[in-house]
Amino acid sequence: MTKQNVVVSDTKSGMAITVAVSNSSLFMTAAQRPPAVPGGYITIPRKKLHHNLEINGAARINSWVDSMRASSPTHIKSPPLSDHQSSWMVQHPSALDMFEQITNASKGKQIVMFLDYDGTLSPIVEDPDRAYMSDQMRDTVRKLARHFPTAIVSGRCRDKVYNFVQLAELYYAGSHGMDIKGPSKGSKYKEGSQAVLCQPASEFLPMIDEVYKTLVEKTKSTPGAKVENNKFCISVHFRCVDEKKWIELAQVVRSVMKEYPKLQLNQGRKVLEIRPTIKWDKGKALEFLLESLGYANCTNVFPVYIGDDRTDEDAFKVLRDRGQGFGILVSKIPKDTNASYSLQEPSEVMDFLQKLVEWKRMSLKRQFRVQRRLQEMKVSLPN
Repeated sequence: MTKQNVVVSDTKSGMAITVAVSNSSLFMTAAQRPPAVPGGYITIPRKKLHHNLEINGAARINSWVDSMRASSPTHIKSPPLSDHQSSWMVQHPSALDMFEQITNASKGKQIVMFLDYDGTLSPIVEDPDRAYMSDQMRDTVRKLARHFPTAIVSGRCRDKVYNFVQLAELYYAGSHGMDIKGPSKGSKYKEGSQAVLCQPASEFLPMIDEVYKTLVEKTKSTPGAKVENNKFCISVHFRCVDEKKWIELAQVVRSVMKEYPKLQLNQGRKVLEIRPTIKWDKGKALEFLLESLGYANCTNVFPVYIGDDRTDEDAFKVLRDRGQGFGILVSKIPKDTNASYSLQEPSEVMDFLQKLVEWKRMSLKRQFRVQRRLQEMKVSLPN
C-alpha cells in the first residue's frame, strides 16, 4: 500500500470502522471508495475493510512474484535473434567486439576495474555456497590487479567473497557496498591487516541478525529455500524452490518484513535481497572507492564496472551520469540497463579481462621501447 494516515475507531455497533485516509490504496478504484463524512473521514464496514486489506496484500504478493519471475530468466538454448534482440545488441554491443573502441577511449586515463562476483566471475549455481570461480579466472583477475586498481563489489558478505576469490591485493565491497575494505599490506589476507574503509549500516547489524534467524525458521516449510546472512543484508535464495511455491515464499518474507519498516526488499537473479533503507548501494560504493583512490574529481580516470544483476544498475547509472568509463552487463537476453556494452557469460568476462591485460602489457612494452630509444639517442648526441 502507499503511505497513508489511518485513524481507526469502532462504532457502537462494533460492525464498522471510521478511517481517515490520504492517498490510500485500500480501494482499488475510486468507485469503491465510500462517501466521506465531515472531517475527511470515511466509514467502512469492518468486513469490507478487512477484504480490501486482503486484496491489496494479495496484489503486493503478486507484484513480488512477477518481479521474481522477471529477474529469473530460464536457462534455455538461445533461439535466433529477434528484431528486439538485434536492436538491443546494436545499443549494447559486445565489449569483445568493441574492444579497440573501448581501449582507445581509455588512452591517457587510469582504468579502475569494478567486478560483481556471482554471474560475472563465477557462474550462477543452484547452491550459492558452491559458487566457485575457476583457477583460470582467479589467475586472470590476479594479473588484472597488477595493472589496474581492482574491486569486487557483491551482495555477498565480504568475508564470503574473499573466501571465493582469495586475492589479497583487491578491494572488497560486500553487502552491496555496505562493508568495504582495501588491500592488505602483506601477501596473505588477515582480518586485522586491513583497516575498515566503510561500514555505513553498522547500526542495523542486530536487526539484520534478528530477521535472519526469523526467516531461517519460517522458511523451513518451503523446500529448496535458502536464507543467507550477508552481514549487512539478507539473501533469500529461491533458485531451488518450485515456482508453484514462490507465492508461499513471498508471503512468508512479507509477513516478516512488515514488522521491520527500516528494511527494504529488492529482487535479484533468483534471490530476494533484504537490506537497510539507507541511501547506499553499489553505485555509492563505486563513488566511495574512486574517492578513496584519489579519483573523486579527476578527469583522467576511466572506471569500468562489469555485473549481471539488477543491483549493478546503480553502479552503471553512476558511470553514465558521470560521463566517465562505462558499464558492461553480463546477460544472454535483452534487459533494460544503463550499461553501455554487454557480455553473455562469465567465460566472455574472462576473455575480455585477458584481452585488457594483454593490451596493457603490450602498451607498457611499447612505452619501454620508446623510452629506451630516447635514452640511446640522448647518449649518442654530441655534447
